[in-house]
Amino acid sequence: MSKSIIFGISGLLIGLVIGFFAANNINKNVPTTVISQSQTNAPTANPQVQNIVVKDQPASGGMLPDISGAIDKAQNEPNNFDAQVKAGDLYLQIKGFDKAVALYEQANKIKPDDYDLIVKLGNTHFDARQFEKAEQWYAKALAKKADDVNVRTDLGITFVERAAPDYARAVKEFQTSLQTNPKHEPTLYNLGIAYFKSGNKEEAAKTLTQLEAVNPNSQLVGKLRQAIS
Repeated sequence: MSKSIIFGISGLLIGLVIGFFAANNINKNVPTTVISQSQTNAPTANPQVQNIVVKDQPASGGMLPDISGAIDKAQNEPNNFDAQVKAGDLYLQIKGFDKAVALYEQANKIKPDDYDLIVKLGNTHFDARQFEKAEQWYAKALAKKADDVNVRTDLGITFVERAAPDYARAVKEFQTSLQTNPKHEPTLYNLGIAYFKSGNKEEAAKTLTQLEAVNPNSQLVGKLRQAIS
């Protein structure tokens, strides 16, 4: 892919990035109303219930970064790993997923074994709802660190969320995560959701019991109970 395609930056797009960070900077001390997401839709033939992802989110707020400088640095220094990642992070925060992926992939060419970047590529495709591509990057990460429960759990969610769900594969990944950490609450929650969506209400109820035993005060207990009731 040519540099002009990857780094074709318009003044409007840079303005959007700057506007995003400026708004964050101005509003960082304004109280935020938290909207509860515990109210899920009633179970139907195709129940719509929320999965809980465990991937890291990019930091936001704080001082306004030098947007154009960071982007120019990435363009002018294509072999600068940190510059590619920093510019990618900026695009990710305004949901410029294609630009973020292009920058992260350039960084991956520089350091193909960087574990955190591999996970970040999986997360970015996940955020873009490109679940098959997210699966590929998560698989690469797990080939390096098979006991990363968070990554494996998010891998499992990709099989739940894709257009043609594979609930059996999702359950397999969640169960593998639990072999590493049987008390991992997000994994238990998502396992219950996968069972429920696949029509296996009995196993979903058993998983709820497991989650309650791990932490009866967890917010995920209430969410899972509501989802499968």
